[in-house]
Amino acid sequence: MEIKLQAKDLHLDIIAKSWKTVLYNLCLISAGSLIFVVGMNSVLIPSKLLSAGVTGIALIFHYLFPTLNVGLAYFLLNIPLILLGFFSISRRFLLYTLYGMSFFSLAAAFIKPPAAAIEDPILVALFAGIICGVGVGVILRSIGSTGGIDILAVYVNQKFGFRPGSVSFFVNAAVILVGAYFFGLEVALYTLIYVFTSSRVLDAVLTGFNQRMSTMVISQKTDEMAKEIFRKVNRGVTFLKGKGAYTGEERDVLFTITTLTELPKLKDVIFGIDPGAFVVVNNTLEVLGKRHGSRKVY
Repeated sequence: MEIKLQAKDLHLDIIAKSWKTVLYNLCLISAGSLIFVVGMNSVLIPSKLLSAGVTGIALIFHYLFPTLNVGLAYFLLNIPLILLGFFSISRRFLLYTLYGMSFFSLAAAFIKPPAAAIEDPILVALFAGIICGVGVGVILRSIGSTGGIDILAVYVNQKFGFRPGSVSFFVNAAVILVGAYFFGLEVALYTLIYVFTSSRVLDAVLTGFNQRMSTMVISQKTDEMAKEIFRKVNRGVTFLKGKGAYTGEERDVLFTITTLTELPKLKDVIFGIDPGAFVVVNNTLEVLGKRHGSRKVY
């Protein structure tokens, strides 16, 4: 009897955790959608700037046919991309995306914040890029999306490892060219500033909390350095086997991952032990694994 109660309690605990996960992802999608819609309806549309991707196409239709609601146009244009998500990613991702697409479309149709009091088009493009980039980044930190290029970006990221911001930037260039044809080169150039800013902010939101510095050290005192790194920096160390091309001498190469704030302390440890150490520091895009984060499964 006691075993049955424990099994039941475990089952309820799993259900509770599952619902917490679902609510967490829905909150991310909802919050990101609201942030993006505020940027779009208060900055982009009042300034007659374009966006990119499916949102950009919806805006083009809205500017050409003012009676066509942006939210409705966005929903209809997303149907083919939803099919891509259905057949190539996962059913769970599809369900989250259907929610995100519906929520975004309704928010775009009904949330009408006052226009931002900015006249300089460059500042408009930068401001909109920051707001909308944060919105998309928050959405993609979930395991869903609001449809559009987000689906394509996630698909390409899963299949080929390309960064979502870069995928969005290059795909969106085609939409901007269409906008240049209808509304002029100047509008397209300001939109390009917006898209570039948005893509950089998107990447920062997605990976900024997980960026690390990778450091490689060549020295004759790597064993002593490793012990001090364990003690003073509290970071793991891996020894790689290296061989000098000129001398032919074999030597351990110390490899470790730290945060940016820990890097000065790491340098103090290294050069305090061996002032002549050869050190290479790289700014990594993302680090996954023990103590550094985990990979999302869509």
